[in-house]
Amino acid sequence: FIPFERDFSSYVTKKIGAGSVGKSLADTKKYPRRVFIVHGHDDEVRETISEFLKSLDFEVIILHEQANRGRTIIEKFEEHADVGFAVVLFTPDDVGSANGGELASRARQNVVLELGYFLGKLGRERVLALKRGDIELPSDFLGVVYTPFDAADRWKRLLARELAAAEYEIDWRLVPRG
Repeated sequence: FIPFERDFSSYVTKKIGAGSVGKSLADTKKYPRRVFIVHGHDDEVRETISEFLKSLDFEVIILHEQANRGRTIIEKFEEHADVGFAVVLFTPDDVGSANGGELASRARQNVVLELGYFLGKLGRERVLALKRGDIELPSDFLGVVYTPFDAADRWKRLLARELAAAEYEIDWRLVPRG
């Protein structure tokens, strides 16, 4: 039993950090108050969401606003993906279809790729897919509830609720009712 305890303690220390053994799981699950916004070409939606998140005291990461420093896009992306939450904007920026199918509006390919990245990195509970308009959705992600970006701003309350469920403190006085 003693070798197991020693090995398990060593394993936990490596996984969650030195000095964390013996702490509750809630103590070890602290996420940065940084939100990555994955987007296509709809600048208006991106900026509206960014402003709302900043009003709730989140640091917003938008990739094209970060310095390039001679890196590839994926290198730049990986460096700035150290966040606790991601908002993925599905906006009708491209048109495509399966071979022989009808053309349909869809999100940019980078949006779908980055959605997959953040689902793997953060888990579904820390990624919000926000959809604007009637667009084709990735088939492997069908069944997940999308949050509609609506003119009545109900998306703000839904986004705040998801952030709260992801263990962030939210000042509900800053969130519109509706």
